[in-house]
Amino acid sequence: MLASASPVTFGFKLPRLFQHMPLCTKRTVRRRPTVFSYLTHHHILHHHRNKLNPKSLSNRQVFTRVSSDGGGAVDDATPPQSTPPDTEESSPSIGDSYVSLFVRMLGLDHDPLDREQAIVALWKYSLGGKKCIDAIMQFPGCLNLTINLLRSESSSTCEAAAGLLRSISMVNMYKDLVAKSGAIQEITGLLNRHSLTPEVKEQSICTLWNLSADEKLRVKIATSDMLPILIECLDDEDIMVKEAAGGVLANLALSQVNHNTLVEAGVIPKLARFLKPDVEGSKIIRKEAENALLELSKDEYYRILVIEEGLVPVPLIGAAAYKSFKPCLHSWPSLPDGTEIERTSNTPSRFGASELLLGLNIDDKKVSMEEAKVNAVIGRTQQQFLARVGAIEMEHEKTESESGRKLTLLPWMDGVARLVLILQLQDEEAILKAAESIADACINEQMRIMFKEAGAVNHLVQLLVSTNYAVKLAVTCALERLSVSNDVCQVIDAEGAIDLLIENLKNLQISLEFMEKTLDILARILDPCKKMKSEFYDGPVNGSKNGFEAERTSNASRGIAGHTALLKIWTCVLDSAVICRLVEILKSSTPNLQRKAASVLEFIIIIDPSMDYLNTVDIESGLDAVFQQKVLKDEECDLEDKNPEKYVLEVEEAGLAISAASQLLTKLLDSKQFRDKINSTHFTKLLRNILKSSIPLHSKDWVAACLVKLGSLSGPKPNLKDPINMEVTLYETIPRLVEQIKTSFSPKTKEAAVVELNRIISEGVVDATQAVASEGVIFPLVKLIDEGSESTVEASIAILYNLSMDSENHPAILAAGTVPVLRRIVLLQRPQWTRALHLLRTLPT
Repeated sequence: MLASASPVTFGFKLPRLFQHMPLCTKRTVRRRPTVFSYLTHHHILHHHRNKLNPKSLSNRQVFTRVSSDGGGAVDDATPPQSTPPDTEESSPSIGDSYVSLFVRMLGLDHDPLDREQAIVALWKYSLGGKKCIDAIMQFPGCLNLTINLLRSESSSTCEAAAGLLRSISMVNMYKDLVAKSGAIQEITGLLNRHSLTPEVKEQSICTLWNLSADEKLRVKIATSDMLPILIECLDDEDIMVKEAAGGVLANLALSQVNHNTLVEAGVIPKLARFLKPDVEGSKIIRKEAENALLELSKDEYYRILVIEEGLVPVPLIGAAAYKSFKPCLHSWPSLPDGTEIERTSNTPSRFGASELLLGLNIDDKKVSMEEAKVNAVIGRTQQQFLARVGAIEMEHEKTESESGRKLTLLPWMDGVARLVLILQLQDEEAILKAAESIADACINEQMRIMFKEAGAVNHLVQLLVSTNYAVKLAVTCALERLSVSNDVCQVIDAEGAIDLLIENLKNLQISLEFMEKTLDILARILDPCKKMKSEFYDGPVNGSKNGFEAERTSNASRGIAGHTALLKIWTCVLDSAVICRLVEILKSSTPNLQRKAASVLEFIIIIDPSMDYLNTVDIESGLDAVFQQKVLKDEECDLEDKNPEKYVLEVEEAGLAISAASQLLTKLLDSKQFRDKINSTHFTKLLRNILKSSIPLHSKDWVAACLVKLGSLSGPKPNLKDPINMEVTLYETIPRLVEQIKTSFSPKTKEAAVVELNRIISEGVVDATQAVASEGVIFPLVKLIDEGSESTVEASIAILYNLSMDSENHPAILAAGTVPVLRRIVLLQRPQWTRALHLLRTLPT
């Protein structure tokens, strides 16, 4: 049989078409296919003489990518590939002469060696360009036979089959055919094998790289078992395999529907490490990793995950924008945050060597700087050097022009320094982007401290006076995210931000978002809970007795201290225009803004107990508006058409606003002037209704305290008969105690709550037992009887005894397993056995 005949060795070379065609990959083929036994000397020589033009073949140029669909440009998502162009019209005829023969030799009835030689020849031929690929695709069965060869045990056969599929999938019109023929599934099975050669992996994954350029096929690849394989290939020793896997993942990330699948598969940590400075990698894998992570970063949550891996999204503003940067030349160096380094010698160096070498040896005490300060110094030095020599962003210029990208990813140290550097430029558009990136990057305390040490706070505060509204809004958003840190919040205050923030707050034209962010910062700086008055007299807010002496000196000069700081606060905060603005916010804003405005007003009361400024404004109407939240009025309406999640959020925000307003009203009641003019009956009615509402329990604390204080204004009343005290007990005290019994991990807290609850019930408060039963406390009480201390057991049995007086509670008491627990107490004659016996007698046992 021909198929089993031994190969014949010829004394001439094969046509150049089959010998010297370059491969798709950067790697050259390490072997050449032998001549088939069924090709005679006459056939090849005749074809060589009559069909081939050696001169034209030898003069072919090599292009980077094959054209798609008859010469159109290939999608940017297609992997790079070196292929010769279609320069000869005779190529299709060559295909007609031999391609059909090679395709027939792919049949399952031929010898595996012949099939291998045929697929290698077709692979080489396909590298001639789109016309050669069209000639191959004229035979419908070729694709299925090629995919079948992926199951071969021969590595060379699998490599050639995957290489041919890679060439075919380069043409857009054939991508769908390749996918429908089952190539994705077969490649998945192939890559699941052990001990595959790098060449087979590369050709197979590059085929997927081509297919993933089609949006419809991305979902199919991402939902298959391919993702774990691709992520594993990122750790492969062969750089070509890494690049191909990164390219496929970058293409998959182009479809937002794949983002969740990619993130759950753990792609972010794997790709992020290629962008770290201490990890080696080619430019291609870095580019593909960056493309994938930037696509994932478009989602706010996934952007946080990217930043947590040590990368910061930084805007690309163009190298020309950095020409306006003019570094400050100091006679003595300072840290990026403005802290001046203490001079250890009054005699200057003759050649400035002491200043130059200051970073190597700061002083004789060998004081080591914190890591954040070291990173800030190194990052500033590197970025300023790149800006001054004009080398910054040079590596991104071509990429940006081609794909229109506006962001890049830099490691923390470089990214933070780059963003702070952009804040110092004159380009307002660049400053706007940098401020937005800073706000996005402040995801945790570590990032906020890094920006503080890099000097971002000073530049952001200075930009609050910008005439560009968009810049001021972005800067305010950045400061709001930074102010979450108490340390950074103190620096913002020390930089003089309060005056500028209040001036912006006075502007009636600012947007709701601008007002909210501004109030956020002010509420954190002027937080009454931080006991700001005492902090003013404690010296510098950033002062530290440990570490850098120079930093301590600088912080002392910048910190708020003594009466000077108090007078400064009074000057800018105790302004009738500011107070009127805050009261106006109480009247007409959202619950979130109302809560922050109430917090700032409370701070004003703390620093000015006389409340002379408050007497000139109608603060009662503001409090009245807060206490009459729309969401509480809707409780009586039909809630079936409401979104449950949205409704719960609205109730939570309303509760926080009401709690802040109640705390403010409680402080206001300390003033006799305010007590004399307030309508206490009206506010008592409002607060009593709020106490009975469904706002969260933790928001009712100050409501209850304010109610008690309002009730005391009309004189003392018996505790049990006072309706206000009774309602506070039913709707605040009892639910709070039951919550402690259910959720507290402290036995002492549980014991105190049970004893207090027993005291309330034993005093005969009306409806107390019903309120306790409705809170679902029976099961926790039975558990405490079995596990608690003696006093806890006694109080728990007493509460259950009072609950058992109502027969409606009997099923719940029995279902909680009370009877066996009580019987053990009686049989063991514990101190509480008589109480347990009385309770058993009341139950239907």
